[in-house]
Amino acid sequence: MAEGAGLTPFRMPSVLQTVFALPLRGLTWLGGQGTRAVAAIAFIAVAVPPLGALLRPYVTEAIFLLLCISFMRVDLVALYGHLRRPALVAAATAWTTIGVPLIVALAAYATGLTMSSPGLALALMLQGMASPMMAAPALAALMGLDATLVLVTLVTSTALVPFTASLFASLFLGGMLSIAPLTLGLKLLGILAASLLAATIIRRLFGTAAIQRHKRPIDGVNIVILLVFASAVMGDVATDLTTDPLFTIAVALLAFAVYFTLLAVTTLIFRSIGTERAFAIGLMVSQRNLGLMLAATAGALPATTWLYFALTQFPIHLAPYLLMPIARRLTARAETSSGAAANSTT
Repeated sequence: MAEGAGLTPFRMPSVLQTVFALPLRGLTWLGGQGTRAVAAIAFIAVAVPPLGALLRPYVTEAIFLLLCISFMRVDLVALYGHLRRPALVAAATAWTTIGVPLIVALAAYATGLTMSSPGLALALMLQGMASPMMAAPALAALMGLDATLVLVTLVTSTALVPFTASLFASLFLGGMLSIAPLTLGLKLLGILAASLLAATIIRRLFGTAAIQRHKRPIDGVNIVILLVFASAVMGDVATDLTTDPLFTIAVALLAFAVYFTLLAVTTLIFRSIGTERAFAIGLMVSQRNLGLMLAATAGALPATTWLYFALTQFPIHLAPYLLMPIARRLTARAETSSGAAANSTT
């Protein structure tokens, strides 16, 4: 049965269509800005601290809406197609949900960071335990990469994160976290389940075709919500930079180093499937959903953990724009190889 069979998609009355025409055009334009708009968000969030103070109470709601939009746009046909070939998806899922948090936690203990800077160690371990960002498939698509593979791996890893995060929290975090590991897992599960339910209802009401047809304005809404989240998280960065510039710059450099290390290592691990697809998985793995962890912990985290989470927004928002030329070269090379292979068989 086709999705939504037996249900008539909701149609907006003509009067409401007229009222919403102008903001719809604005959102469509914003959605068309792609990685430029995503990159600009980080600078706007830092440049306007009052916006962060105003929006900080709405971090959980912003994360919930981002999750809803991502689940709402899942391509079920592509999802089922990849799930019929599960080996690669299973390997990528195991790496991002088990390999990454395990390596990050062991590194934090081996370097003595848990003793010298517990807040920073907590931030790194929560980053490792987090699922990839729900926006990762959209970013991969904007860069011309294999968004379907990213989407499927994202869905499977997100489904496992409440359980793996609870396990790793009990193994490594001890008293570093203000909530119990089981509570963390249950909160993550509740947020994901509620957003999936809301997305399913929206798909049923409006229909998949309407969602596809309004891709650009939905992208615009996504960017606005990303601005809300980034502003709430990054609102104090300017103050931190003024009061302790050396430490803030060092934490920012660490955030960039972790991001690009995850990207490079993942690409190398999966290079046998093709550099373009390995790069797509690497992009997904490096884009960790720290907002989900903030929502699950209700923001009850040390100041250093907040600072690191804030500064990770710079590589998350800037890297897709900076890496676009590399992605285009890899995509062109993959297309050339596919074309050559097709010609050799004819």
